[in-house]
Amino acid sequence: MTVEIAERAEASGRLAIDTEFVSEGRYQALLCLVQVATRESASEDAVLPSEPREDAVLTEVLDPLDDLDPAPLADTLADPQVEIVLHAGRQDVAILKRTWGTEITRVFDTQVAAAFLGYGAQEGYEALCRRVLDLSLRGNEGFTHWDRRPLTPAQLKYAREDAAHLLELGEALRAQLVEAGRLEWALEECAALERSSDARDPDDVYARLPKIARLNVDQRGIARELVEWRERSAREQGRPAGWLAPDQALVEIARRGPRNKRELGDIRGVPKGTLHRRAEEVVAAVERGRGRAAPEPHGERVRRDPGAASVVGLAAALVRCRAAGNGLAPELLATQAELKRLVTGVRGGEPEPPVRVLDGWRREVIGAELLELLAGKVALRVGPSGEIEVTRSS
Repeated sequence: MTVEIAERAEASGRLAIDTEFVSEGRYQALLCLVQVATRESASEDAVLPSEPREDAVLTEVLDPLDDLDPAPLADTLADPQVEIVLHAGRQDVAILKRTWGTEITRVFDTQVAAAFLGYGAQEGYEALCRRVLDLSLRGNEGFTHWDRRPLTPAQLKYAREDAAHLLELGEALRAQLVEAGRLEWALEECAALERSSDARDPDDVYARLPKIARLNVDQRGIARELVEWRERSAREQGRPAGWLAPDQALVEIARRGPRNKRELGDIRGVPKGTLHRRAEEVVAAVERGRGRAAPEPHGERVRRDPGAASVVGLAAALVRCRAAGNGLAPELLATQAELKRLVTGVRGGEPEPPVRVLDGWRREVIGAELLELLAGKVALRVGPSGEIEVTRSS
């Protein structure tokens, strides 16, 4: 089956793919179902179809929990000659890469594409099918137990229909992007999804711990060691990391540095299972962490520039102005956190901080102008019509 699907995808140049997975109660999500759709034959015009496609869409539902050989499809996902069409596919890409041991190239994400066409930054699949294809999809099986077998007829119908129109939606949105002159912008944004991963980096987990900046140097070393212990143990058990110790409890353990089970038991929030079965492991991790070097938490330098807040607000106003003028969602151009990093970086002496708003299509739309704003070369004012106007110094 997977060989035939791969051959069709390679012949037509496109493969639509969707997945169903279960993440609750697991360290990493379990891939439970893969839905694919291909064209029966190659398209004469794969970029801008002006007529409805006549070649049939073939949809298949594959069960990775059964005796499935994913190798042919894994090769297709990594083939730069085949466009991979997904919707909101960051998790799909990450799970498929890990589970099937493949790269995924030439991604076309219909949610990303829609964001460049004024449909909104987080438009759902059913809503897009309704607005773009005039199709009404019905189904409420999305949050069922996809890891149970046998699957119900309702689940299989939902899964098949979820992929059945994905190719057509992708082709319609691509045509609109070409007409709007924004195809390259969308493809650049979609390319970033190819790097998606659900691997948990202990350094990133450590950096996101709540109130980590309030710990002293020695306590941060313990926290970093505890994160490493928790990630390793959770992976071995196949359970969520928080099942061993939630983030807040982990930080409190690092702050108080318990030397035995009794002291660990005095800390609120430590799960009973961890206290009874893993107390020695936790205390040993605390001891290993004493004196361990740990990085300064991300964002500390940002918080030391309280005067940046008003400038960030000004930058956000410029972003909203340009987003409205281009029919884009403001968060697609720059998030509040990215603007804060940009402003504090420039105020701290960095000519161009490493933020994505200064790269690629974003730089063209807003990034270069934001640098001008921070250099005092651009000003904002309220015009006669009550809308924000952008002026430049002579």
